[in-house]
Amino acid sequence: MSSSHISFATLAAKTIVAHSITYVFMGVLASWALDYRHQFAEPQTATAMRQFDDPMIIAGPLLQPIRGLIFALTFYPLQECFFQRRYGWLILAWTLIALGVLATFGPDSGSLEGLVYTTIPIRKQLSGWLEVIPQAVMLSGLLYYWVSRPQKRWLTWSLAVIFLLLNALLLMGLFVKA
Repeated sequence: MSSSHISFATLAAKTIVAHSITYVFMGVLASWALDYRHQFAEPQTATAMRQFDDPMIIAGPLLQPIRGLIFALTFYPLQECFFQRRYGWLILAWTLIALGVLATFGPDSGSLEGLVYTTIPIRKQLSGWLEVIPQAVMLSGLLYYWVSRPQKRWLTWSLAVIFLLLNALLLMGLFVKA
């Protein structure tokens, strides 16, 4: 673990890359395992979710750097708590899960508000946790490891290449779809 603070630009870049990679990985895995194509087409869901042939489904992951930047703006002032403690990644994961999944301000599916105020069946709401909770944990673990070990240049290069390849593939898919 490094005792020095990381610059905002470095933390933002690492957060954007780590979030985007874990988002796409868990999104693809959950889409396959939870059969999102079928679920999104069900009458109760079809009115709220875009269908798999909608170009925005492919464009969505390309917009994740914006969310990564928002995360970085949150993580930066809390970097000592998240990145300079032995189990900081667990604190980060719990923070993401608590605020981003369970205790959202609106009735998002799977949140406490969603469970109370929406008509979406509880089982369907909780199945979403199979995607978002592991992604929060993976993002936290990967980002913690990367930030706290800046000397691991191979990791920076590897993740940068994966990020660029994923985005190139998504852009190609978007242009093919258009």
